[in-house]
This record gives sequence, C-alpha cells and structure tokens, in this order.
Amino acid sequence: MFKVDIHTHIIPNDIPDFSKKFGYEGFVKLNHKNESEANMMLFNENFRTIHCNCWNPETRVKEMMENDVNVQVISPIPIMFSYWADPKDTLEQSRFINDFISEVCIKYPKRFIGLATIPMQSTNHAIEELERCKNDLNIQGVEIGTNVNDKNLDDELFYDIFSACQDLSMAVFIHPWQMMGMSKMKKYWLPWLVGMPAETTRAICSMIFGGIFDKFPELRVAFAHGGGNFHYTLGRIEQGFLQRPDLCAIENQNNPKKYIDKFYIDSLVHSAHSLQFLINQIGAKQIALGTDYPFPLGETIPGDVVSKLKSISKVDEERLLHGTALEWLNLDKKQFV
Repeated sequence: MFKVDIHTHIIPNDIPDFSKKFGYEGFVKLNHKNESEANMMLFNENFRTIHCNCWNPETRVKEMMENDVNVQVISPIPIMFSYWADPKDTLEQSRFINDFISEVCIKYPKRFIGLATIPMQSTNHAIEELERCKNDLNIQGVEIGTNVNDKNLDDELFYDIFSACQDLSMAVFIHPWQMMGMSKMKKYWLPWLVGMPAETTRAICSMIFGGIFDKFPELRVAFAHGGGNFHYTLGRIEQGFLQRPDLCAIENQNNPKKYIDKFYIDSLVHSAHSLQFLINQIGAKQIALGTDYPFPLGETIPGDVVSKLKSISKVDEERLLHGTALEWLNLDKKQFV
C-alpha cells in the first residue's frame, strides 16, 4: 500500500563551520569518520554519531524501497534550529539547510517532500525565509520547535509567522526540542523518553489555550510522536479547564476537546495498543504515518505498528499510511505515482 512518512530527518553532509564563521560556538558541524559514519559535533563534543542514510539521498531511496515507503517528508534535525543564535546567523544556516533539502526534492521529485527550518526568534527573518522557500525552492512546509527560547507557541511573537504559513499554505510540523527539565533528568535518556512527550503536550496546550487554532483556522499543523501525552491526558486537561477557568480559560473560553480535529499527529507511538487508543479517540483521519527515520528511537519498519492493529478497515489503513499526510501537505497522490 502507498506510504508517505511525514517524520524523517536529514542533514547536509558538508555543513560549513558556522561556529568559526560567526565567532561563537553552538552550531553543529559534521566530522566524517568514513563514507558511512559521521559525528555531529557540538561544542567540540560528539552530540550523536549518524550514518550516511542521514545525509545521502541515494541510500535513503534504497532503504525506502526495501521498506515499501513511497515518499518521505524530509525535515532538519531539531538541533539545527539554532533559535538561540543571532537571527541573521540562524537565517544563513537555515538558508543553507533549506537549499540542500530543496535540491534533494528536485533530484527525486516523486520520493521526497521538503520541510524548511526558519529563524523563529525573528519574525522578519522567519517570514523572509518562509517566502523564499515557498516561492523559490518549492518547499511545502516548515518544521518548528515546541518552544522558542522558552517562549510557548501561543506567544504574540509568532502570530505573524503563523499568519504567513497560513497565507502561503505551508504545512507546519511541530517537533519537541529543548525539553523542559532537561538539566534535571540527564540520566537514562529521560529527556528523550519522558521530556519529549511532555514537551509536545506543552506545545499543544499552549496553542489551544492561547487560541492559535481560532486565530489561524486554515493553519495546517501536525505534531510529532503521536502528539506526546496530550490525548492520553486530555481528561485531566479538560478537568482543569472546567474547574479552574480562572487559570486555564484566560484567553480561550472553548473546551480543549473542541480542538482534537484541528491538528494532525504522526503515528509514532511504538505500540499497536497506543495507536488503537488514538484512533478510537480522534479517528484515523487525524493520524499520519511517521517513523523518525533514520534514528534509533524511531519505528524500525515503517508502518509496522499500523500492520499490527487487530482490526482496521482498508479505508482507515489508507488514511493512516498516506491519506492524512497528503491532506496535511495539501498535495495529491497523483504527483508521486
């Protein structure tokens, strides 16, 4: 069955030494160990060792064919967001990454769909790059973090950016990064295991309580990792809204449950039971295949959890594997077959 994976990451293999160029540390640089492996260097330490499927589109296509994936939506690795940096420097790095993503999509137009990165800490720079990506690079959307320098996504700083995404018909993929409490849970990989789901829930609640989905009703948003903990804790979130409106309903008087069909999530929950719960809660129409390829915390065999669902209609299966993705991206399957 036709598969579109909305959650995969890519990185250019020849990143300039931006730290040296800009005169301060914090930008990722690749140190290639050989043709197959490279270390992502951050503050002169190895942040992560990656393999060539993270930068080589030919390798990716080969592995896609092996796993029956037709199309990947490719987005930057979140550590590359660099929201902390001088906006003009983040803009330059963003342009370099986005050019690379565009080139991959142009070379393999039936295999890849690109999402850009933008300097979210600067409205003007972010919109400038959004418009370039849409008009010059034919990129279909943007990936942003769950927070920007500890500002939640309901902050007025982002209104014009969301408005531009809506006007340009750019899909928005929201991925956790800089998880709250990271400094207090360094052991056991807890920022990734516990922090990421909580961080995504933080972003969803902020956008709901801040009225973002009402202010920008045509904004097409998808959240990574099954929406984090949001749908599993929605009962608690609603109870807080009902019992303490003085704290929760400050800017939005609507029940949070009203918004479950206002955004999409990916299917990356690692368990058929969890995915079935989400389908029961919100329906397959809000869920798109996502694997976090090519990283180890992702789904090893794309679509494996979907295939393990005990009872699913063909219509829902098609929706999960490609229908929701194409709707979110505002694209037609005919472009890729």
